[in-house]
Amino acid sequence: MQRLFKLLAVSLFLLLPTGAWSALEVVATSSSTGALVREIAAEQAHLTILAPPDRDLHHLQARPSMIRALRGADLVVALGAEIEVGWLPIAIQQAANPQILPGRIGYFEAAAQVTLLDVGGPADRALGDIHPMGNPHINMDPVRMAQVGLALAERLAKLDPSNATAYRQRARAFQHAVDSRLPAWRQLAASAPGVVAYHRDSIYLLERFAVPLLNTIELVPGIPPTAAHIQQLVHTLQGRQGIVLITTYQPEQTPRILANTLGWPLISLPLEPPLNADGAGYLSHIEDWLKALKP
Repeated sequence: MQRLFKLLAVSLFLLLPTGAWSALEVVATSSSTGALVREIAAEQAHLTILAPPDRDLHHLQARPSMIRALRGADLVVALGAEIEVGWLPIAIQQAANPQILPGRIGYFEAAAQVTLLDVGGPADRALGDIHPMGNPHINMDPVRMAQVGLALAERLAKLDPSNATAYRQRARAFQHAVDSRLPAWRQLAASAPGVVAYHRDSIYLLERFAVPLLNTIELVPGIPPTAAHIQQLVHTLQGRQGIVLITTYQPEQTPRILANTLGWPLISLPLEPPLNADGAGYLSHIEDWLKALKP
C-alpha cells in the first residue's frame, strides 16, 4: 500500500506544469529592493539580499557568496543608477548566468523605472561618488518605490505568467498603501526644520515632503569634508534651527562637532529598512525617518 501511495505521488508530480512547485530565485542588491520583492512576489519567490542594511552600496566588494546567489538567479533586482557599479557587474560576470546580464529579462533596475534627481554632471570618479545618470537613492521616496513596484510586477509576470495576476494585485495594493499614508506623512513633516545631511542620500525623502536641505557635510560626494568647509557651514548656519543628519555607516565625529557648535540635534538613521522587511516594514522605515525629522 505504501508503495502504491508513493507511485501516485510521483505520478501527480509529473503531471504538474513545469515550475509549479518551484519559486523564482530572486536576488536583490539591498534590503529596500528586497522589501519590494518580498511584498510583490511573496511566496512565489525565494529571495536573497546581497548587501546588509548597515553597508554603503557604493563601497562593497564582489564576494563568493554573491556570485553563488547570482549563478542560480532568475532575476536580479538592483537599485541602479550606477550605485552598485563597483561590485555588481563583476559579480554578475563571474556568475556566468546569461539570463541576468543587463538588457536581459533577468536584470531589473529600480532607478530606470522613475525620473531621477541630480541628473547630469561630469562622469569622473576622481571627483567623488558622482552619478551623472542621476541620484540613485530613490529608495528614500515611497512614491517612486511604489512606481518601481508596478514595473517589478510586470517583470515578474513575464518570468512567471501563471502568477501574473497576483503580482499585479500586490503591486497595486502597495501603491494604495503608500498613497493612503501621504497626507499624514506630509503633516508629520510640515514642522520639520532644515537638514544638513552628510551625503545627498536623503534628498528624495526631503524633496517629497518639502523638508529643506540646507547643505551637506561632504563638499564633494564620497570625499571627507575639510575643516574650511565645516567652518563655512558654521558661519552660514549659526543662529538658525535645523538638524544634522547622518546615516548609520557614516562617520560621526565631524557631524557631532558641527551639531554641538550649532546647538542642533545630531540624528543617525539607517538608510535601508531591516533585512527582513516587506512592504509594511519599508513603510515603517519611511515613517521612522519623518518622525525623527520633527523638531
